[in-house]
Amino acid sequence: MITLDNVTLTFPDGASRVTAVDAVTLHGRAGRVTGITGPSGSGKSSILAIAGTLIRPDSGRVIIDGVDAAGLSRDEATALRRSRIGIVFQQSNLLPSLTAREQLQVMGELGDRGARGPRGVRRAVRGRVDELLDAVGLSDQADRRPAQLSGGQRQRVSIARALVREPRVLLVDEPTSALDQERGAAIMELIGRLSRELDTATLLVTHDLAHSAALDELVTVVDGRVVDGAVVDGAVVDGAVVDGALGNR
Repeated sequence: MITLDNVTLTFPDGASRVTAVDAVTLHGRAGRVTGITGPSGSGKSSILAIAGTLIRPDSGRVIIDGVDAAGLSRDEATALRRSRIGIVFQQSNLLPSLTAREQLQVMGELGDRGARGPRGVRRAVRGRVDELLDAVGLSDQADRRPAQLSGGQRQRVSIARALVREPRVLLVDEPTSALDQERGAAIMELIGRLSRELDTATLLVTHDLAHSAALDELVTVVDGRVVDGAVVDGAVVDGAVVDGALGNR
């Protein structure tokens, strides 16, 4: 589970500061996908960066699996991110020289020298890579490099890569922005299914509400604040958080 509790983030702007995230509170629950929507420049990506410990907020708490990440040192935040957070960026950011299988293997083996030790990590990764590639429908593409994959396939590899270390939290930034409607719908369905199967709390930034049925909840952000009224399929839905109405499963 992840909770952003009264989080505020500002950036310097000449002699003053601009507020990017303004006293935002939201929750990501295990096994559920919480969508974050709003106009361009509304603070959606800043919220995701705070949730991923990539930016420290000016104030507020970021509770990830029981740990307040806002109070951690840089090294501690990095360790938390590696062990408990998976991030899927808007672009797949795959390494061009590596196969789909190798993308997952490298991510799984990076850095962590925890209790299991590097050998234990490698064994665990090998046991999960093929399982995850199968889960995203790419078992037959495991030995292909990014240039040999379609845009939708590259995004699936990126999702599998983010999940290889069994994170408690998955953060996804605009996963359908470069895909057509059919491939976008498939990616959204995949994220929802894997979140439920792996009991992962997922926060997903999107401006495209055509796939809103794949979300469990929806938070609307305007000018850095959570606001009432989310537009779904052309209609305004009352409430800052729409729970269940977006595909009540």
